[in-house]
Amino acid sequence: MLANQLVNQTTTFRVLTDDQIELIYGAALEILARTGVKVYDDEGLALLAAAGAEIRDENWARIPSSAVKEAVALCPRSIRIVGRDPEQICLLEKDRIYFGGVSDCPFVYDRATGERRPYTYADVRDAARVADALDNMGFHMSLGLTQDVPRMTYDRHQFLAMLEGTGKPIVQTAIDREGLADQYEMACVLRGGSAAFEQSPLLTLYAEPTSPLTHTKDATQKLLFAAEKRIPCVYTSCPIGGATGPITGAGIIALAVAETLSGVVMAQQKAPGAPIIGGGVTSIMDMRDMVLSYGAPELHLYSAALTDVVKWLGLPMFSTAGCSDSKIIDQQAAIEAALSTLFAALSGANLIHDVGILEMALVGSYEMLVLTDEIIGMVKQILGGIRVDEETLALDTICEVGPGGQFITSQNTLDNFGNFWEPTMMVRQRFEKWVAEGSRTMGERVTDRVDHHLQSHEPTPIPDDQMAELRKIVAAADAVYT
Repeated sequence: MLANQLVNQTTTFRVLTDDQIELIYGAALEILARTGVKVYDDEGLALLAAAGAEIRDENWARIPSSAVKEAVALCPRSIRIVGRDPEQICLLEKDRIYFGGVSDCPFVYDRATGERRPYTYADVRDAARVADALDNMGFHMSLGLTQDVPRMTYDRHQFLAMLEGTGKPIVQTAIDREGLADQYEMACVLRGGSAAFEQSPLLTLYAEPTSPLTHTKDATQKLLFAAEKRIPCVYTSCPIGGATGPITGAGIIALAVAETLSGVVMAQQKAPGAPIIGGGVTSIMDMRDMVLSYGAPELHLYSAALTDVVKWLGLPMFSTAGCSDSKIIDQQAAIEAALSTLFAALSGANLIHDVGILEMALVGSYEMLVLTDEIIGMVKQILGGIRVDEETLALDTICEVGPGGQFITSQNTLDNFGNFWEPTMMVRQRFEKWVAEGSRTMGERVTDRVDHHLQSHEPTPIPDDQMAELRKIVAAADAVYT
């Protein structure tokens, strides 16, 4: 028996010390109190004023630190989101991690022609089917932006396509408050009413302030509707270092925290206890090509540091991984996906999104989903750490085998070899066997796996009566807005 032993249950990674976190948090509070934010919604401004903010120049609000601290204290520390399949649950608590896709990429590579073209409803549904088949995807975002439907109601169609394709928890965007209201109604149809939805939220909203320090009318109204209806809301800042945010790491993180916290104040003033998920996408502007980089090492570093701050505040964290600036699935895509996945997982972020991104978020790739799913499996094995106790030290086995012996037939090996991670696409066989099986590359194996899922995987269908109700809601929106 080992007594008073300190154990690392999992491997850990941390960027910031508590002292550094407090400096960043203090800077965020000073930004809100000294500079403030612009809010282009009357109710949002009124809520900030009720919280003690100084309203100036009509849309400009300076928020006192006391209001921020009171709002953060009201936020739930644990948020539960549930898929159409009630067994598919993400419990957002400290260091529980779940991976999922990206939303609203405009382009996909056509699987028949290889052409880079706009996403369709069928593409979004197929992306959901692929994600539904992947063991390491805990939640789903649309991957693509549905563009073969009426433009002003695409979000309802997109949500329906995702519901058709997966039983996993869904994080979704909305055009505006009305679009979110329709999606909420659709979710309530499947859940059986608003009370049941609040117990098992089927929809999680993704919304953003606009950097630097701006809350648009639509973003604010969506945030407040979500707070009122108890829709979990990812309200995350996305400043670009050197463009819409400071070029320094500490500065961009302080800005991101300030932007999210100003949204937290409005949401908690609207509905105390509203479920808010913090975090964001913090990366750099590539100064040569003037693009936001999704493969930069700074993205991984800043995301992990922002996770440190958000966890310190006690909020669930929305982070980024499984993304690349590469235009296709290649060595660059694999390197960038692997590094981002490892660091995001080690940071302990909760909802880790953007799996499937290529070309700086312009292309949503089924193949990237599948490739990164394999990477996530490896990373989860690393996160398990190394158990050190009397059994795993295997002293008796080592002594029994002795010098020059072998462990293949030992009972210890038979009892424990199943704890190794088993690849599903990566190959370890000898060269001759690999050649005999066609010398297939990783890219070819990934394509085969996507084809397999599209040909064979079907999620549990939505009952006909509920499907009719969902289509009725979408059709009604089409009639009003098109």
